[in-house]
Amino acid sequence: MSSFFRVLVSRSKNCREIWRSAHGGSGRRLKSTGEILNSENNIVGSGNSLSGAVGGRECGRFPPLGVSGSSCARGGSFRFLSSAGPRFYSAAAAAEAPPEAKESSAARALTFVGLLGASAAATYYFYPRPSKTPVVEPAEEVHTISNWSNTHEAKTSVYVQPESLEELENVVKIADAHKQKIRPVGSGLSPNGCGLSSDGMVNLALMDKILNVDQEKMQVTVQAGARVEQVLEALKPHGLTLQNYASIKEQQIGGFIQVGAHGTGATLPPVDEQVVSLKLVTPSKGTLDLSPESDADLFYLSRCALGALGIVAEVTLQCVPRHRLLEYTFVTNMKNVQRNHKKWLSQNKHLRYMWIPDTDTVVVVQCNPLPEGKESPKFKSLAPDEKLKHVREFYKQTAEKYRAPYADSFMVVFSGVPRLPKVADSPSPKDTESHPVDEKAGMWSSSGAATEHSPILSEQELSELSFTELRDVLISVDPLNREHILNINKVEAQYWKLNEGYRTGYSDEILGFDCGGQQWVSEVSFPVGTLKKPNMKDITYMEEVMRLIKTEGIPAPSPIEQRWTASSRSPMSPASSTSPDTLYSWVGIIMYLPTAEEAQRKAITDGFEKYRKLTQSRFWDAYNAHEHWAKIEIPEDKEHLAWLQERLKKRFPVEMLNRMRKELDPNQILSNDHIDHLFPE
Repeated sequence: MSSFFRVLVSRSKNCREIWRSAHGGSGRRLKSTGEILNSENNIVGSGNSLSGAVGGRECGRFPPLGVSGSSCARGGSFRFLSSAGPRFYSAAAAAEAPPEAKESSAARALTFVGLLGASAAATYYFYPRPSKTPVVEPAEEVHTISNWSNTHEAKTSVYVQPESLEELENVVKIADAHKQKIRPVGSGLSPNGCGLSSDGMVNLALMDKILNVDQEKMQVTVQAGARVEQVLEALKPHGLTLQNYASIKEQQIGGFIQVGAHGTGATLPPVDEQVVSLKLVTPSKGTLDLSPESDADLFYLSRCALGALGIVAEVTLQCVPRHRLLEYTFVTNMKNVQRNHKKWLSQNKHLRYMWIPDTDTVVVVQCNPLPEGKESPKFKSLAPDEKLKHVREFYKQTAEKYRAPYADSFMVVFSGVPRLPKVADSPSPKDTESHPVDEKAGMWSSSGAATEHSPILSEQELSELSFTELRDVLISVDPLNREHILNINKVEAQYWKLNEGYRTGYSDEILGFDCGGQQWVSEVSFPVGTLKKPNMKDITYMEEVMRLIKTEGIPAPSPIEQRWTASSRSPMSPASSTSPDTLYSWVGIIMYLPTAEEAQRKAITDGFEKYRKLTQSRFWDAYNAHEHWAKIEIPEDKEHLAWLQERLKKRFPVEMLNRMRKELDPNQILSNDHIDHLFPE
């Protein structure tokens, strides 16, 4: 055949084919699942329909064509059938006969002619003529893909999930030929949805194999769709683990490195520094094997490039021996942090602060390797119910105070909406002093008209909620009420005081933590000297943030998390530095989205944007702070966008990135609006 067609198979509730792309020739859209057409638009094969449950690995079958039916999507929407999968039937193939056949040459010829004539007649009378429509045309069904916090979404009819490197290479080749965008998207965990595109996406969730574990070099090679948790599990039998990782372990490895994710530890760099080599599938140059030994500049640039240079298909990561950690959590105050910060930075392998706004409470979490045979220090630990008792009591008081005149519900009321009936502000937790709050008039008081009635939780329901879940429930009562949020923060400070103590376990068990529910977050990274000579700007920064919250009357929930990393050699990393000794601090502010009600979410979003802009205008330039790539939002106004673009050019090699984008992806099929706004040509 002079040309052949590849099929993209879609599914939501059921698998069904919706796309057909061609190499040469023109053709029509497939009418039924499994039809394979040649360049003359004739059907040359067909298969059984696809079926399967959303989220599973099984997705029906294609036996007549020999196409693997192993999966459509794990929580996804489309499947790509490569040219190596279907068997394309041709006249020559149809004429072949098994060796044991006893038919004469003349009989075979007559049979062939008859079959050919019948096929031609059937094709002529029963199938439509070639259309003049584009080779790639939109699907009938549009799929909505959103990030984890549901703060960003994209509606698309192109969502491709290849299962092998060959399929991925074919997808990229075809998409580039037709200038069809296929923006790489990972697990959808990025708060800013930087991988989403309404024009089309490619997801590597089905390319999740652990390819090799080299115990001698302590390295692991994985497909980029493997999740961090999968990699950690695969490393356990070999006595290995990853050096560091973020608070969660659900990310795909490709996205994990491309956005410059990080953990915490003054001597530990962001995760892109763990990459020793990678395989990058590019539209114009094909598949590139990159390492420091082969095109070092492109290797370092592509380690953290937001998927803009190519699709990371495989990654080799440097590992460390699996080890146990001793975690020590305690509550202190600002003055004590100022006094001990330099010592804590140098003495602890992992260090994390959680600042509780409008209190003088700082939660300190220190983690260090636990020598073999050594046990955790003895300490008295309260039962889980005792630690949460005061939180549950505060919920009951809050529910009663905000209760509407209904028997079994209380009003979920947002600031600015008249309460029915009018009640006093939510109570302060026991044993804490209520301080008056100087709110900025009107700044935080406007909100959506949230008037839904939420059932008061029973004792049984309360007992099943974790602290972060209880916090979400409490915040949802009045999310932008400054006094209410202040009191919740005091409850949280008391909770952490009750959780002081030690914990031991392997690093993959200890370093992760519960970040809470859906949320808006803005996290910045900025240099703070070196480990030998920290300049204390990280603590000064937090002093200023806490002061800002108080003076501006910001209803800032807890915690404001602060972590540290060493620098990265990846030039696009927020922690990039030419000096390996540079120390970076990372600080994240948040506002939770504990409700599905649109008016409440809109009000919280507006409130968070005010909060974020205040920190941006007051501190970013002064501290040379830049946002995490997975959390940077695109400004809506042109003036602010121009300011952001200029700022990024000063900090990062944007010109070099764009030059390589043009070389590796000249048709910009891997880009989206987010990338184009951050790095305009």
